[in-house]
Amino acid sequence: MRLVIFGANGGTGRHLTRQALDAGHRVRAVTRRPRAFPITHRRLDVLAGDVYDADAVAAAVDGADAVLSTLGVAFSRKPITTYSTGVANIIAGMRTHGVARIVAVSSSAVEPHLHADGGFLLNRVIQPLVTGTIGKTTYTDMREMEERLAASGLEWTVLRPSRLFDTDAVSDYALRERYADGVYTSRNDLAACLLAQATDPAWVRNRVAVWTTEGIPTMWQVLRAEPA
Repeated sequence: MRLVIFGANGGTGRHLTRQALDAGHRVRAVTRRPRAFPITHRRLDVLAGDVYDADAVAAAVDGADAVLSTLGVAFSRKPITTYSTGVANIIAGMRTHGVARIVAVSSSAVEPHLHADGGFLLNRVIQPLVTGTIGKTTYTDMREMEERLAASGLEWTVLRPSRLFDTDAVSDYALRERYADGVYTSRNDLAACLLAQATDPAWVRNRVAVWTTEGIPTMWQVLRAEPA
């Protein structure tokens, strides 16, 4: 397949690019910093592009079989529009060039709920604090992104991972419509799920929770691994 990856230079995007190349796909990786992209391959094209640039986005998706979005920005108390504006430009470009399939990463926090594996601290303290303060503008924009996809008429799937963490390889993960029981999702597992959904029609036009089911870290291990 010919895959276009937006947000390719992020943690999940890099895993996704490597996995797609290992699987034999042709990949077009779109990033604002192409010189910093660490992967080279004969089936990889690295494009300089910003999702706010509608013309660049349209050019990137031309000829694609599927589009995969791993867009991500840091939390901010200021309004965030990267997700909604970015996906609006991606949708427009896909319509122009007749590309139907898109899989986009959102977050389980767009619909806060009690995680069966979360416990009191996560469910009653951390989640309300993050979604109501530092993450409020991020999750608002992600909800808008999801609504734009739902209204697009495309063959879309939204993936909602839980808290992301790093692993060396793909492990076991679970999928469920809308809500996740699990607290953590490895970036490698999320990338594998994105790649699988590119060709799997089972979850077309649906919002899907994805979480890792083996090798789960403790909350303190994840917090210690956060950059200073």
